[in-house]
Amino acid sequence: MNETRLSFKEMCARFAVTPRTLRYYEYIELLAPERVGRQRFYGHREVARMVLILRGRRFDFSLEEIRQWLDIYAAKGTKAQLEAWLVMANERLVALTAKAADLAHIIEELRNLRQVAAEELNKLK
Repeated sequence: MNETRLSFKEMCARFAVTPRTLRYYEYIELLAPERVGRQRFYGHREVARMVLILRGRRFDFSLEEIRQWLDIYAAKGTKAQLEAWLVMANERLVALTAKAADLAHIIEELRNLRQVAAEELNKLK
């Protein structure tokens, strides 16, 4: 693989995404590869953006939130982007912490119901 420019196929392989996903990210303007005829090539900027997109998805940010955050860099620079990131990260931490607490309650309820079902089954033996 050429480290300065990746082909469409190389980009998909490097990030383990489907061609459909990569085309969609282009469609919603998260990525803007260089086009040569029908071929697409991804440079350092697009590779870096893809790393950030996938990291954002892992943290459960919407694609629109990611797009807006990436656009801050182009419009206002690194400092503004980092400030926005801190706000977004704080909000996501609150949301994920609440989600984790909710999941903990759901898991406990399921364990309790499973235990009741197991006890009932043992009574029927």
